[in-house]
Amino acid sequence: MKTPSETPLDRPAWHALNSVHLPLSVGDARARRYDPQVNRFASARDGAPDAQIALAALVQPGEQVYVLQVPDIAVPEGLVAVRRALGVQLVAQAPVAPPESRAYRIVALGPDDAVDMLALATLTEPGPFLSQTHRMGQFVGVRVDGRLAAMAGERFRFPGYTEVSGVCTHPDFRGHGLAKQLSRHVAAAIAARGETAFLHSWKDNAAAIALYEALGFQLRCEVQVAVLERA
Repeated sequence: MKTPSETPLDRPAWHALNSVHLPLSVGDARARRYDPQVNRFASARDGAPDAQIALAALVQPGEQVYVLQVPDIAVPEGLVAVRRALGVQLVAQAPVAPPESRAYRIVALGPDDAVDMLALATLTEPGPFLSQTHRMGQFVGVRVDGRLAAMAGERFRFPGYTEVSGVCTHPDFRGHGLAKQLSRHVAAAIAARGETAFLHSWKDNAAAIALYEALGFQLRCEVQVAVLERA
């Protein structure tokens, strides 16, 4: 159940699915998930039995959904957790400034880049990324000789907050600071809209956490992650 101290950041997928991303959602006031072509995240309103039943009903045979939240994740009857892990949530403590210098030109990415974006995300695995994930927010990237070398963008979005996500670099172009440059660019754009940037990382990804802390993000809390599928 929801506790009095719970904030939207504790269930970011739920609050995104019921606000900015409502047009991308499937479900009702008890549980929602993203359109299967957009992303694999789903969320119940809380731990109440009716919300858990509704969440289970959104998962079709052969499908997997991701649940990410601060409260412990209850596995609804009819579903099984095929993976559990701990992540961390970091929040920008002050507006992030744009990159001072750019060794590479940053370009906006959109529907025409969807195939390249999916290929890069499939190779580098920054998190669930599907053919229509680019619809969740603004994405930017760096192209080198026509190849998509790196990208970053926005995922969960709800009033006052937007998540930096999809940060990845092709192995051929690592070591040039592209992830840092693109993360800063996306976070600065979020700040320019008067919103607070936040993001998630696996708890054991020390390199990513150090990069984000260098940009001004501060650890807020641990988050629970579970991959659920129908039993």
